[in-house]
Amino acid sequence: MDRLIKLHDDFGQSPWLDNLKRGYITSGELARLRDGGIRGLTSNPTIFQKAIQGSPDYDTQFRVLAADSHPIIDDYWALVLQDIGGALDVFAPVYKSSKGRDGFVSVEVAPDLAHDTAGTETAARHLWDTIGKPNLMVKIPATAAGVPAIAEMIGEGRNINVTLIFSLERYGEVMEAYISGLERCKGDLSKLASVASFFISRVDSEVDHRLDAIGTPEALALRGKAAVAQGKLAYESFRATFSGPRWDALVKRGAHVQRPLWASTSTKNPAYPDTLYVDQLIGSDTVNTLPDQTITAFADHGTLARTIDAGLDEAHAVWSGLAKVGVDMADVSHKLESEGVSSFQKSFDELLGALEAKAVELRA
Repeated sequence: MDRLIKLHDDFGQSPWLDNLKRGYITSGELARLRDGGIRGLTSNPTIFQKAIQGSPDYDTQFRVLAADSHPIIDDYWALVLQDIGGALDVFAPVYKSSKGRDGFVSVEVAPDLAHDTAGTETAARHLWDTIGKPNLMVKIPATAAGVPAIAEMIGEGRNINVTLIFSLERYGEVMEAYISGLERCKGDLSKLASVASFFISRVDSEVDHRLDAIGTPEALALRGKAAVAQGKLAYESFRATFSGPRWDALVKRGAHVQRPLWASTSTKNPAYPDTLYVDQLIGSDTVNTLPDQTITAFADHGTLARTIDAGLDEAHAVWSGLAKVGVDMADVSHKLESEGVSSFQKSFDELLGALEAKAVELRA
């Protein structure tokens, strides 16, 4: 696990775990990962669906929950928040030792709120106030409706993980929401944290599909390059945005940058290196949230080097090349955002249905 420790200590990138399940907490596995260099954790509805439906670890708690007449959605949140609370405790020492820069655990608002600004704000406040721990991050999707909710929550002094970012244009809106939220915040800005989560591998999956359909030599030469190029261009935009007089005024009040977070970093195409989306996106003031298999792969054979701002000319050339061969990246991002929201909603609905059926069985 030395590579994970060096990733942070030598290159300024924080590796987080992209997974959570009850057994990780009760067995001590999560603490072992923390001690091996993992500095935080993210979750989402799909992760909880796999955890709760795929393990008997939740049965004892659920039998108690199912015995009453509360709606099944309340039982879901009781299961989820116990896991989140346990993970927050595991990472509390990292939060303390890093002076509030790491050690965060993220929990997402219900996916059916993705296009509901007011509902998202209410849910985010409820999660923040109910859990009540400083190393919590509430996840809000970067939909058109989510962006104003992000600004409002930052303005109220709540840590936010902005999720489901697929385009440079929307990323610009997210950074503006963060900065404008800081400007209106009356609290201590030094205690406020946020990350902006770019979903990486899904971009290559969709773009490669379109490049294959185009089929020209120029198009095929761009396969496997779009996601990393977009990440590098996002980092370039991050550096430009978090500088200058407007940002300097907030730094004087204690503000921290909203770190880019690289999500969906497992390699979907087996033809690509299994550490591609870690090796090529290493840089200071960033987070990479890794599924279990990617942690194992990077710890074994990942490449440690600052790469996030290397080859920027090539990244720009890839981006313009995609447009030249006919790939509409605005349409790509719109499709991926829609699919991302739908995927989380499907997992959420399927888990609630499974819990309802199990509750009926237990009550019988």
